[in-house]
Amino acid sequence: MDKDFQSFEEKIGLTFNDANLLRQAFTHRSYLNEHRGYDLGHNERLEFLGDAVLELISTHFLYEAYPDNHEGDLTAYRAALVNAVTLSDIAASIGMNDYLLLSKGEAKDTGRARQILLANAFEAVVGAIYLDSGYDAAKKFITDHVFPKMDSIIKDRLWQDAKSTLQEKVQEHEGMTPHYSVVKETGPDHDKHFVVGVFAGSTLLAQGEGRSKQDAEQSAARAALDAKGW
Repeated sequence: MDKDFQSFEEKIGLTFNDANLLRQAFTHRSYLNEHRGYDLGHNERLEFLGDAVLELISTHFLYEAYPDNHEGDLTAYRAALVNAVTLSDIAASIGMNDYLLLSKGEAKDTGRARQILLANAFEAVVGAIYLDSGYDAAKKFITDHVFPKMDSIIKDRLWQDAKSTLQEKVQEHEGMTPHYSVVKETGPDHDKHFVVGVFAGSTLLAQGEGRSKQDAEQSAARAALDAKGW
């Protein structure tokens, strides 16, 4: 099925000189297996380039935006800003789901698998913009769509390894190590949703939700830190 990539250009306010670069950015390797006559490659090389462009521009932004923070904080901020969860959320918000070129099998994936596809495609789009229109255009795209996420990352402490912080606090205040337990698990194998509780002994400190056990545990740990005022 042909996709109308011009409508995506309109969404992001950018017209490509080479429209094939944009199309390739959305092309997953699996799509080529079912479309032998397809005249473009997949997006992995663009993703490789875009990852580096995104890291440089994000690092520069953080360096200037947080002049009083040390290197460790800035590294943690960057990791939260450009990870698969954040990038896939951004990609979904600008409608990238509608333009992915996937095999029929990959197209059925949701949950974590789709997150990774979207995050990779987002990086590939950054690489395509950089090749097509240069550094300043890539910087504007990232500034418009990625950097606004920093407010919630700071507010919700998404840059912290909440589990490590909570373990230190519970050991300090309660003299024990917190443990985690799945309270509820819903959804099919390819689109699981977990609710996890974090406990100090038999006392429930808080619950958290996520698309993986690890994400739910981090969410529970952040909720426990908030509940305890730590």
